[in-house]
Amino acid sequence: MTNVTPATLDRTLQLASLRVDPPVVLAPMAGVTNAAFRQLCAEQGAGLYVCEMITSRGIVERDEKSLGMLVFADAEPVRSVQLYGVDPHYVGEAVKILAGEYGVAHVDLNFGCPVPKVTRKGGGAALPYKRDLLERILRSAVSSAEPYGIPVTMKTRKGIDEEVLTYLDAGRIAEDAGCAAIALHGRTAAQHYSGSADWSAIAQLKRHVGIPVLGNGDIWEASDALRMVEETGADGVVVGRGCLGRPWLFRDLAAAFAGEPPPPLPTLGEVAVMIRRHAELLAELMGEERGLRDMRKHMAWYVKGFAVGGQVRAALGMVDSLAGLDRLLAEFDPDQPFPESEIGVARGRQGSPRKVALPAGWLDDTTCISDDLAAAELGISGG
Repeated sequence: MTNVTPATLDRTLQLASLRVDPPVVLAPMAGVTNAAFRQLCAEQGAGLYVCEMITSRGIVERDEKSLGMLVFADAEPVRSVQLYGVDPHYVGEAVKILAGEYGVAHVDLNFGCPVPKVTRKGGGAALPYKRDLLERILRSAVSSAEPYGIPVTMKTRKGIDEEVLTYLDAGRIAEDAGCAAIALHGRTAAQHYSGSADWSAIAQLKRHVGIPVLGNGDIWEASDALRMVEETGADGVVVGRGCLGRPWLFRDLAAAFAGEPPPPLPTLGEVAVMIRRHAELLAELMGEERGLRDMRKHMAWYVKGFAVGGQVRAALGMVDSLAGLDRLLAEFDPDQPFPESEIGVARGRQGSPRKVALPAGWLDDTTCISDDLAAAELGISGG
């Protein structure tokens, strides 16, 4: 159990003029954190809910898919977008479009993606190694955001692997460039999502910079968030996989940061209500057929650990209508308690460590010899 008490907690996170209360941020997740899921989470508790990652080039070149992702829910008073880019010019122009045309009030820059198709071209978690390029990108974004008065933050990982750590230099560069905060996922790119997050790195970054630091990695329960804040001194937390199939985690986080007793875990009947609401929001966003197809991937997360029967579980993964979903949910035992075996357990993809794919000679010098990294960006809006 954590020793954090309400008196020791700062409930708010200040990102320039933007106040986030409680200091909780939903991490962008490809194919998950669309407007429907963000609204569902926002209905559970306050915080900052960030849109899926969108490429800067896609925005500037008016790519249909990229612009189509700029949809926001009524429950999102603050429009927040995670932007991915490798070219200072395109990143700066994209920020202007987001702020000026779409009313975006917060931009987060992603330098933590470990996906091989991105890192092998010099993007994602590979890019912070090139310190001069990272600085130019951040300064371009901050300069473009300044007239609109919106904060720019960045998210990164510890580094490429344990031998090539970049997070302390990235933090210094972010602070010098005028970023409002930096979020650190306590894993290297080589880890992907395997193993444990290194919270000590978050603590070290907090001591190293004078801007707010957000901690990310292995927050499965609200108590984990309090423990992270206590152990690292982080100014807030970023929650990703822990909320998969568990949007009520944001309710629990709000209570925890307010010093209130934890709400009871939901019964299967209450989970069914959440599933139905999620499906309804997806149907409103995408249309019923497409929305229910999108809902299928969430089903295993929602019912993990519950006794629902093999046939029902399989049918949930093939559901194609709200009426069909209602018939399946009616077979749930509404009084079945939340499975204790799933409390504090890792959720979502984990995988295994792997060598990071990098451009030839990438580690020879921390200076970027070319801005032409366009191949690291094209076609990856949404991850």
